[in-house]
Amino acid sequence: MFTLKPYSRFIFFTLSLLLLLSFFANTIIASDVDTENDEDDEKELEELLALDEQEDLKQENSQGDVDAKLSEAKVLSKAQRIVIELNPENVKKTIEGNEFVLVLGYAPWCPRSAELMPRFAEAATLLNELESPLLLAKLDAERYPKAASKLQIKGFPTLLLFVNGTSQPYTGGFSAVDIVIWARKKTGAPVIRVNSVNEAEDILKKYPTFVLGLFNKFEGHDYEEFVKAAVSDNEIQFVESSNSEVAKVLYPDIKATKHFLGIVKSEPEKYTKYEESFEKDKILQFLAYNKFPLVTKLTEINSASVYSSPIKTQVFVFAKDDDLKSFLEPLQDIARKFKTKLMFIAIDITDDNLAKPFLTLLGLEESKNTVMAAFDNKISSKFLLESDLTPSNIEEFCSGLLHGTLSPYYKSQPIPDNTNASVHVIVGKTFDDLVLNSPENVLLEIHTPWCIKCETTSKQIEKLASHFKGLDNLVIAKIDASMNEHPKLHLDDYPTILFYPAGDKANPIKVSTKSSSKDLAAFINKQLKGKDQVRKDFENHKDEL
Repeated sequence: MFTLKPYSRFIFFTLSLLLLLSFFANTIIASDVDTENDEDDEKELEELLALDEQEDLKQENSQGDVDAKLSEAKVLSKAQRIVIELNPENVKKTIEGNEFVLVLGYAPWCPRSAELMPRFAEAATLLNELESPLLLAKLDAERYPKAASKLQIKGFPTLLLFVNGTSQPYTGGFSAVDIVIWARKKTGAPVIRVNSVNEAEDILKKYPTFVLGLFNKFEGHDYEEFVKAAVSDNEIQFVESSNSEVAKVLYPDIKATKHFLGIVKSEPEKYTKYEESFEKDKILQFLAYNKFPLVTKLTEINSASVYSSPIKTQVFVFAKDDDLKSFLEPLQDIARKFKTKLMFIAIDITDDNLAKPFLTLLGLEESKNTVMAAFDNKISSKFLLESDLTPSNIEEFCSGLLHGTLSPYYKSQPIPDNTNASVHVIVGKTFDDLVLNSPENVLLEIHTPWCIKCETTSKQIEKLASHFKGLDNLVIAKIDASMNEHPKLHLDDYPTILFYPAGDKANPIKVSTKSSSKDLAAFINKQLKGKDQVRKDFENHKDEL
């Protein structure tokens, strides 16, 4: 047997010990590394799980949106199925076979038809729930032009009510509720009778504006006039009750009275009591002056109703929607002071269709800042608040408007620099000084950018200005009538040339725009009378014209 020597044993023991220490060290290090790896793995797993949860949440939300959209689509689809689709085969049977049919004539490419279609479908659903005898039908007038022609559908969209086969034009509003109100009134249900608190609460939910009539009995002169008014009005839902406690749910301030009538609106000026005798025309007049909010936001839907308001003096605020929100409450407080006297209308200044026509009348079509103006449609005048839009300035502006102390506004371009100009440019602000009050004779060309013939006339005016340059008693000028106004400058024909004699500015002479340059020069020479230098100059240079 092989035996180790003592020193060999020592060496062997030492090596063995080193090997054991190395093994344990590696084990510990490996254990630490595994622990770190385990911690990293756990952290990574948590992050992955978090990502999974986020993704699941996104999917749930997305699914919720999809479900909501699907639900809306199902409701719309159901509503559209209630609306009968007319074609040449069924149109006659549908209209002649039913007592009441409301027909929508549309074209697929028409944007207003596209806007009206879902509202029409929603109205069909509401009428169906109310068990109305009215059928709603639609006809693609582009696809079936002959059928459309037989129904007298000439534009898009067109709404016609057929009663026992005879048509009458639709004259109501264009929201779903507007269509329902109008349709029920025209089909024998002008008034909703409310007998319980639950029914009253349902009215408050459904109708933002309505008329309430309280009668002990649904008979007699007052009640008959109330119903006549309900039939005649095309926009507002009429509600009646004989129970004062039920009526107080709708109009809390009702006092004990034999008969009562009031209008309810879902806005700050919520309740307005009728205090005159019960006569149909008086009731309708009351509604016309009180049906609008203190400040009406103009939209495509309500524009026809707003424009037909009997309140012809109207204050307009043009502002971005966000600006209007902060501006609205103080404006409502002012509007309350002028209720039924002035109509306050707010328009989104960024809406070109609604705002731009009015702003163009003011020469402010490019404005981005809030503008307050007024229009008195009785006398076709306009007014502009040019000071800061503070409550006190606004109230003073409205008071002046109401009492006729405001000066009308005439639009004007900025005052130009006419130094060294051969043809002076006149604007609204300088018309008095440079034309009416000027000591010189003035030949004025009135033009517009869209006038086809104006360019030729302008060239003639330039030649004349060059020809008569240097004369102290003659000014040749022009004014753009599309951007400048003056109370003494009312014209409908462009171009127009007017000669204002130095001694009689109140009676300008109209000059034919068909005249040649020579004829115009001769006319001017004649008006300047007896100026030898003028005659001599004209004779020397007439061939240049």
